[in-house]
Amino acid sequence: MRIGAILLALLLGGCARPPGGGGGIVSTNPCVDSVLVRILPPAKIAAISHYSQDASATSIPLAVARRFRGIAGTAEEVIALHPDLVIASTYTPPATQAAYARAGLKTLLLGIPDSIAESQAQVTQIADAVGAPAGGARINADIDRAVARWRRKDGAQPSALLYISGDLATGGSTLLNEMMTRVGFRNAAASYGLTHTGTLAAETIVTNPPNIVIAPERASRGTALRRRLLPNTPQAVFPRVLINCGGPTIPPALERLAAIRAGL
Repeated sequence: MRIGAILLALLLGGCARPPGGGGGIVSTNPCVDSVLVRILPPAKIAAISHYSQDASATSIPLAVARRFRGIAGTAEEVIALHPDLVIASTYTPPATQAAYARAGLKTLLLGIPDSIAESQAQVTQIADAVGAPAGGARINADIDRAVARWRRKDGAQPSALLYISGDLATGGSTLLNEMMTRVGFRNAAASYGLTHTGTLAAETIVTNPPNIVIAPERASRGTALRRRLLPNTPQAVFPRVLINCGGPTIPPALERLAAIRAGL
């Protein structure tokens, strides 16, 4: 698989950092990290988000993430690196953004995409900003192929609830929701009054359970309670690493969701 080969090359080749004089790209956004490590030589990445070095938040293999400098994204540590470009989240505190501006840093702020198309547009935006448009096009071509391959075209749409963590379930108008519907599921969240991503306890769905419950944890309080209260409802594991971001995560996420759908 092309993505796997790229990541293996990173592991084998090491991850040299830009020289002490500064330069390179600093990312404080873990979803941006997952794009950068696939489209840039390691030496051009000055730092990535510390979230990418956390098993519960990363979208790249930890062995890859831990070869880069990880930062929390404070103004002081970012400015000290003198990067050519800082890519951060739109949720970055205004005071931090202002500090970047005072230091004369070029910044790119990105939001959370709510659809496959928005995610692909964001990949293109990142790739263009770092001078690697071909890499962005390659990721988007992989996404297009995955969407075409795993799209379910028959009329059957079993209901599914996808828990992000604990009792937090994904609602409509999200990237995860679109991926669920693409492979042939109907997101059951709205059936329980959940129009956006939010908390949905097992006790709420016990009288009218979905056809399947999908969650990242094999063993957690929420998972154990759902298994006890819904003994006849199938439960499938959707790894957390596939939940956190879009972009290059979309193809393996679609593949896993399609496999769960095919198993019903």
